[in-house]
Amino acid sequence: MKKFSFIIAAIMASATLSAQTPDTVTVIEQPQQVIITETPSGTIVKVKGMKDNDEYNYTYQMEHAANDSIHTSQNIDWDLNFPFKKNKKTNYHWSIESKGIYFGVGLKTSYDLVNNSFNWGVLNIASVNYHTLHGQHFSLGVGYDNKRFSLKRPNCFVMDEATNIVGIESYPEGTVDRSSVLSVRAIQFPLLFQQDFGKEFHLVLGASMNWNVYAKCNTHYKVNKTNYDISYRGIKQNKITFDVIGALSFDGLAIYCRYTPGNMFKKGYGPEIKNTWMLGAAIAL
Repeated sequence: MKKFSFIIAAIMASATLSAQTPDTVTVIEQPQQVIITETPSGTIVKVKGMKDNDEYNYTYQMEHAANDSIHTSQNIDWDLNFPFKKNKKTNYHWSIESKGIYFGVGLKTSYDLVNNSFNWGVLNIASVNYHTLHGQHFSLGVGYDNKRFSLKRPNCFVMDEATNIVGIESYPEGTVDRSSVLSVRAIQFPLLFQQDFGKEFHLVLGASMNWNVYAKCNTHYKVNKTNYDISYRGIKQNKITFDVIGALSFDGLAIYCRYTPGNMFKKGYGPEIKNTWMLGAAIAL
């Protein structure tokens, strides 16, 4: 697949017979930046960087006669990058990418009864990226995120189906194999900045708006060899929350951290599970 490149298809000029000179052809493979400047006296074409040579510079200046005419055209190829695809050197401004599969565990949350938490998802199922060609990248994308919170024993989630309020109670006596989990699934919209340090090392910073489309509480336990699996749906989760994201990546492998200041539940509809920190690993980031 071709990289995103600018190709000057034709620069044509006609002059008087007395000033006519032989044609000159210069071929530059995959120029990184082409600058065309029109002045009252003529046209200046500057090329900065080319395939496998960032330091390349070329300047062409052409003076116009009174009856000169100039025609230019531009061809743009979008570069599509997908996870696990080894990208070559970036020499284009815009691209569409898919990257950032991550798995993490919770470091801390404001609610003391949370025993542990887990986080996984795809940071960018698809994103539009702008590359400055000087090591900076900006992207806006859409992805998927799943956060899970389990309670310390002997506590479990219960929901009043009349009011949809989620509370905390103890398991019935004599129960074993106990677990109680809140799961929140979201479509996320990350806005990210990436700074390259060399070819393989990257720093990623940004934020994500999470549209929490689905949430449920699931409580499981066993009494006298009988399994009970209770799921509560219709939970009043906050529909919109925000995450702050940071990651260090080397050759596609990364360590990431996410901070969620907002509460998972709407106020008054459940315990305040907020100020959540997640730390984990990511691939293709």
